[in-house]
Amino acid sequence: MLSSPIGDEPSMNRSLLTLLLLTVALLSVAFGVATGSGGFEPAAAWHSLTSQADPVMRDILLQLRLPRVLAAFGTGASLALAGAMMQVLLRNPLADPYVLGTSGGAAVGALLALLAGAGALIVNGAALAGALFSTLLVFALAQAGTDRSPGRLLLTGVVVAAGWGAFVTLLLATAPERNLRGMLFWLMGDFSYSTAVWPPLLLAAAVTLLGYLLAPALNVLATGDRQAALLGVAVKPVRGLLYFTSSLLTAVAVTTAGTVGFVGLVIPHLVRLAGDADHRTVMPCSALAGGALLVVSDTLARSVIAPLQLPVGALTAMLGVPLFLLLMRDQPRLSR
Repeated sequence: MLSSPIGDEPSMNRSLLTLLLLTVALLSVAFGVATGSGGFEPAAAWHSLTSQADPVMRDILLQLRLPRVLAAFGTGASLALAGAMMQVLLRNPLADPYVLGTSGGAAVGALLALLAGAGALIVNGAALAGALFSTLLVFALAQAGTDRSPGRLLLTGVVVAAGWGAFVTLLLATAPERNLRGMLFWLMGDFSYSTAVWPPLLLAAAVTLLGYLLAPALNVLATGDRQAALLGVAVKPVRGLLYFTSSLLTAVAVTTAGTVGFVGLVIPHLVRLAGDADHRTVMPCSALAGGALLVVSDTLARSVIAPLQLPVGALTAMLGVPLFLLLMRDQPRLSR
């Protein structure tokens, strides 16, 4: 269970942690822009940006690499924020958009739109509709019985996520062969065709500000609905806002990069372990750390065996699994 941070002394100064992660985020963006098929070339990248000696390289940096890096950063920040919100809502450290089936619903909606030949706007709308539908479905099924605990909601989400996974498999099995490879890469996480750079960035920035403003309510809500209501928190409106916001974040992330796992699960834990469980720290720091992690992962995915590209979702899983296993070794701190 997640517990309230009220009364806890942060193990690291909040401003120092935020500044540190901001520095890491900026360095990750610089790393992504300066890295290409030839490896990490900061001097060449800087020379191309500060002079007109190589206009082709300048166009590569500003029109190809930088938009991809910004899309990756916005997607990672969105997933980390969605995971932090889900963990508060369910008071469970294992909650994230993928475990609860939110991303599965978004993926099914987007794939159906893609198979129908819809444009980008309709695909985004279908992903959002799928994410919201999945969230409402999980919530309705979990509330149907007498046991309405967060644990029941989490288990219901796991089952619904498995159902969406089966639906995705059916879609892949019946899809035209010419579309199959692109769909598989999209499902495993791929920024090669990301054209919407600003939606995930702007949404992540807005939700970070919203999360910071709602931090006192989130801190109390983490202790339980009854305690939060006694302390004056409007539980139902806040929970509804968080469910909708986390679904929107997930839908934007899925339409930008496909399914990228473990970012929303691991990053909030790392922030809590490095700083404290106060959501004035968790929300902005999760956004910075999640964005940096996905930028580095995507940069490695497109450069390790260039010109071939790896699915970024596979790399985040390879990084996330050992990190999460290490976190589980420290059970008392994991449950903060």
